Amino acid sequence: MATKNQVLDMTPLGMKFTVLQASADTGGKSLDLHWDLLPGCNMKDPLIHTHPHAIETYEVLEGEMEFFIKDKWIAAKKGDQLTVPVGVAHAFRNPTNQIVEVFNTHQPALKMENYFEDVCKVVDTLTDNRKKQLKMNLNDMIYFSTLMNQYREEIIAKSPPDLLVKFLGFIGKIKGITI
Repeated sequence: MATKNQVLDMTPLGMKFTVLQASADTGGKSLDLHWDLLPGCNMKDPLIHTHPHAIETYEVLEGEMEFFIKDKWIAAKKGDQLTVPVGVAHAFRNPTNQIVEVFNTHQPALKMENYFEDVCKVVDTLTDNRKKQLKMNLNDMIYFSTLMNQYREEIIAKSPPDLLVKFLGFIGKIKGITI
């Protein structure tokens, strides 16, 4: 369970989140995060996904970035705010050479903070605690799919296709991968 001011360091994926308010702080109503998106974050094969039971909001605090909403990319700059309704496919990326700062919420919080903590654990496992580079090869995809299959109430992949994520997660389960 995440705590206020906890840093969720996913820099091998191009991002670092700081918890402003955890689920426990809001009675489960919201998970509030400050994001630092590193230059080039999600420029190659971003995870287009939905949240089947939560609204996600973004406010760009500093810099410029892009959001994928439904079926197209849109540009956003400092001061822009965006709300993604329940079930709408979306993603984000930083095409600039500057760090982008974002205020982000998931409403309700559900178990998103646990998901992000587990993303950090998977990154640490796959990079040997940050000593190696993340490759996103088949083995890495199996680990991330195994993780995503544990959080189907919180996040569902659209690209890569959910069926592929389910299948690779099943392979991970057979291999005995635990997150």
